Amino acid sequence: MSTLSARALATLLAGWRDAGVAYAALADRIRLLILDGRIATSTRLPAERELAAQLGVSRTTVTAAYAALRDSGYLLSVRGSGSVAQLPARQHVAFDGTYPDLLDLSKATMPAIPQVADAAQAAAAQLPGYLGESGFDAYGLDALREAIADRYAARGLPTSPDQVMVTVGAQNAIALIARTIMGRGDRALIEHPTYPHALDALRTAGARVIPVSVTTDEGWDAAALEQSIQRSSPALGYLMPDNHNPTGRTMPEEQREWLLALAARHGTTIVADETMAELGLDGQPSPLPIAAHGNAILVGSVGKTVWGGLRVGWIRADRTVIQRLARARFSSDLGTPIMEQLVVAHLLRDFDSVLEQRRAYLREGRDRLVRLLHERLPEWTVPHTSGGLTSWVNLGEPVSSQLAIAARNEGLVIAAGPRFGVDGAFERFIRIPFSYSEEHTVRGVDALARAWATVMRYPAAAEVQEDLASIV
Repeated sequence: MSTLSARALATLLAGWRDAGVAYAALADRIRLLILDGRIATSTRLPAERELAAQLGVSRTTVTAAYAALRDSGYLLSVRGSGSVAQLPARQHVAFDGTYPDLLDLSKATMPAIPQVADAAQAAAAQLPGYLGESGFDAYGLDALREAIADRYAARGLPTSPDQVMVTVGAQNAIALIARTIMGRGDRALIEHPTYPHALDALRTAGARVIPVSVTTDEGWDAAALEQSIQRSSPALGYLMPDNHNPTGRTMPEEQREWLLALAARHGTTIVADETMAELGLDGQPSPLPIAAHGNAILVGSVGKTVWGGLRVGWIRADRTVIQRLARARFSSDLGTPIMEQLVVAHLLRDFDSVLEQRRAYLREGRDRLVRLLHERLPEWTVPHTSGGLTSWVNLGEPVSSQLAIAARNEGLVIAAGPRFGVDGAFERFIRIPFSYSEEHTVRGVDALARAWATVMRYPAAAEVQEDLASIV
């Protein structure tokens, strides 16, 4: 359990006295910090006397604020353990299935690039040369491992093919790493918000997750990172330092070096998800891969850059780690399909041109989404997203799950903010991809605008609808 100092909380509370009765305003600001994930659940808040002294208010004000938070389910006070942040017992709504009659914007994906078909034909011509082999291989084709290694070298990280394992997509890689590196019950550091399927993989491996805040405005909370690693010594830390999903933030170079040094001192293995690492949208130079600053396992794939239908990913790590992962792999899969590996090997030969196509497409999509949201939903806060495929939009009200339900009634499937958090956080946010066509983006924003009007007009009805949906 992490502890938030009075000084750190006072920093997060900047401007809390702007309106209303003092204790109510204080309680409301702390509640929003918990909802937004800035204060992670299971975090111990400072003692009432300490916070009162730091804020320059009476202890009575803080006592009343904490009492209001307890009454509304956002604080649990246990004798001897202090006051701990939590969220009321509510289930968020997540739509993970397929809805053929609905527009599905719950996935951050792009249509395939045209070159996939040509690469598949070239791969088919090569395939006879591999038909005499078994097809079962824990490491991957030599040609593809060499191409991936060359790509890392071009990005400033010298890599040999024996430091690369080819996997069945990035999700397969994350799951394999999690169950190999961690034991059940081990702690795992995650960003908050985070990629939900990675969170699922860590939990399936038995991890006890430790969330650390990432925001569109400030990026990674360095103080929380330091405290979490020093106090918990997590076995593994899962991060997306480049074009983070869903905020779009990129970790500064100096913070990468500092983080890896900190992790090394406490025995924490950093796993960096690089599936969107080369999708910077503003012409900014791509930073060095985080492993250039110290020991880290890198995960990549072509799912976000080429096409989600090509289930090819990879792991870049020290040779001994790759060998350890290979020994553990056959308990879940017997290797990556040969044909798909050959396709990707062809595409990596001219990957810079592929990335330029994708960046141009995403820039156009991002600018379109921002324009449409400003026109149709001006009360929402839409951040400037400098990379990736999504925008992490602040609704201004903790109604993301209600909005997702109302949107489905308008023909749209979209992931509510809590899908990207722990214990129902991020009800004030929604992730909107800008990786879809103009037609689908316009249709999606129109549906969101209609759904928003419904939620704002009938908030009580939406609340009842959410409860019914969670039961069903």
